[in-house]
Amino acid sequence: MKTKFSILTLLILTLAMTSCRDQFTEVFTANSPLYMSYDAFRAAVKSSGPRDLENPGKIYFKDQFIFIVEELKGFHIIDVSTPASPQKKAFVEVPGCVDIAVKENILYADSYVDLVALDVSDLNNIREVKRLQEVFPYTVPPADNDYRLAEVDKEKGVVIGWEVKKVRQEMEYQYYPVYPVWYGYAEKLDGAYYSGLNGVSGGVGGAAGTSFGVGGSMARFGLYGDYLYTVDHSTLYMFDVKSPATPSSIGKQNVGWQVETMFIFGSHMFFGTTTGMLIFDLEVPTVPKYVTSFTHATSCDPVVIADGYAYVTLRSGVACGNRNASINRLDVIKLSSDYKNNSLVMSYPMHNPHGLGIDGDILFLCDGDAGLKVYDIFDKTRIDAHRIASFPGIKTYDVIPLNQYLFMIGDDGFFLYDYSNLQDIKQLSIIPVKK
Repeated sequence: MKTKFSILTLLILTLAMTSCRDQFTEVFTANSPLYMSYDAFRAAVKSSGPRDLENPGKIYFKDQFIFIVEELKGFHIIDVSTPASPQKKAFVEVPGCVDIAVKENILYADSYVDLVALDVSDLNNIREVKRLQEVFPYTVPPADNDYRLAEVDKEKGVVIGWEVKKVRQEMEYQYYPVYPVWYGYAEKLDGAYYSGLNGVSGGVGGAAGTSFGVGGSMARFGLYGDYLYTVDHSTLYMFDVKSPATPSSIGKQNVGWQVETMFIFGSHMFFGTTTGMLIFDLEVPTVPKYVTSFTHATSCDPVVIADGYAYVTLRSGVACGNRNASINRLDVIKLSSDYKNNSLVMSYPMHNPHGLGIDGDILFLCDGDAGLKVYDIFDKTRIDAHRIASFPGIKTYDVIPLNQYLFMIGDDGFFLYDYSNLQDIKQLSIIPVKK
């Protein structure tokens, strides 16, 4: 009897100890979330006077204006009708903004979990005309240190930053923290950027004065006909914008993994991912159809399309999933007529390439802190032998070449070049970042 009692007692104690090990309380130094309530950020969209560039991101051109995203803060509006003297016209506060696109006079922007539509027809009266709530997943910005992220309470609002302090948190013994990031933003802390857009949608090589604007190669927003597409790391979100001021969500679709950029050319959508280029057919715009993929080494990967070729920049970096410094190059890919049988033509070593743009046979490439490089790409097999110009000493991010003017954004600010004479490309103006 005593033996049975001892065994039973031991069993009860073992179970009790096991259950106690499911969770424990730990006190540690962490990045504690700073919140903005849902009501506050949804009431925060407003236009204000021009302000300095501080942390510029994506760029977009429409009519005579350049729109420059201020990471997670909003966007600047700059009048470039006089290229030698661009004028800052306004700043629009949109908390959580990373990407934008413009159809007619309506600008679409992400605002944390929401999509907002703004009427920008009158720069003195920019106003929100529609908001689609909770159409994007809940994500948080990265922290710029090595401390762990503390637990996030979604009910408190959106996370707008981090505060390093001691936290007391219930933990599980088998605790493997997953640190979400703000897609389109995180890599900038690694000295680069995360974020293509073209043809009908208005990407690099589009035309001014049309119903769509023109975006850079690092974009995750794209317009095609009556539809707006946005993409995060794995999901394509689709919106009906037939009536631009009243967009409606029409669903979402998984398109792969580690998607970085989107570039719409003709009736096809090209995704740059960390492992390759994905191609989708937009014959049925509400149900993009997978066509094929072109695989490359793990790296960050914006892509642009022109004249039957894809131009892809690959770069190394922690946020790109590859620390191998040798993966920094430009790949030129020959596309078949049906996009199903594509082949690598040539790879060219680069320093740390980011965004790129094409105008005819001229390629403009942002090679990180190696600066801007300009190439004649008529001969796809000898591009490196036909560099037209280079502008070192500036840390470059993305470009939009249009009507013999080049709009470029980088860590140092917004640059505007005249390339009407390719033998004498001139910097006309700069709006510097506030130091």
